[in-house]
Amino acid sequence: MIFLQLFWTFFKIGLFGFGGGYAMLSMIQGEIVTRHGWMTAQEFTDMVAISQMTPGPIGINAATYAGYTAVQHAGYAGELWGTIGSCVATGAVVLPSFILMLLISRFFMKYRHHPMVEAVFRALRPAVVGLLAAAALLLMTADNFGHPASDPLHFALSAIIFLATLAASARWRVNPVLLIVLAGAAGFLFF
Repeated sequence: MIFLQLFWTFFKIGLFGFGGGYAMLSMIQGEIVTRHGWMTAQEFTDMVAISQMTPGPIGINAATYAGYTAVQHAGYAGELWGTIGSCVATGAVVLPSFILMLLISRFFMKYRHHPMVEAVFRALRPAVVGLLAAAALLLMTADNFGHPASDPLHFALSAIIFLATLAASARWRVNPVLLIVLAGAAGFLFF
């Protein structure tokens, strides 16, 4: 039963996850942490970090990780079951895009300058920005930053790392891989 739930859950995420993997993160968290309880908020945060560091799109990496973890937490022991769960979740999150691209690619080049098509894309842009902002806000929790009342030093150091990374990325266009390495090193030294 867990495999059908995984397939349906990630198929929906893949179908409605406009804006790429980062936009999918809020949907993934809502489904796997809140709705199904397949992992905790801390495990979700770890999944996001690992999904960012591994090669490939973050949405697909997250689906692979979540599929493995969900099957393991459902009581299926062994790597084989976890691997099957990873394959089911990954295939399900990719399937809607694959089907839609097959259908759309045939007509897009012909109608891409049509006013209706341009209007749809203009309407989707703000929605994608909103989904990306929601994904960022979901990661700004006490699990990631600490709480200013209970652990002010942890909170302050986390906020400094966040602000320094944001400034380096936005102002000086520092390479994101370098920022990940530097933030990881800072986290290792401070925590």
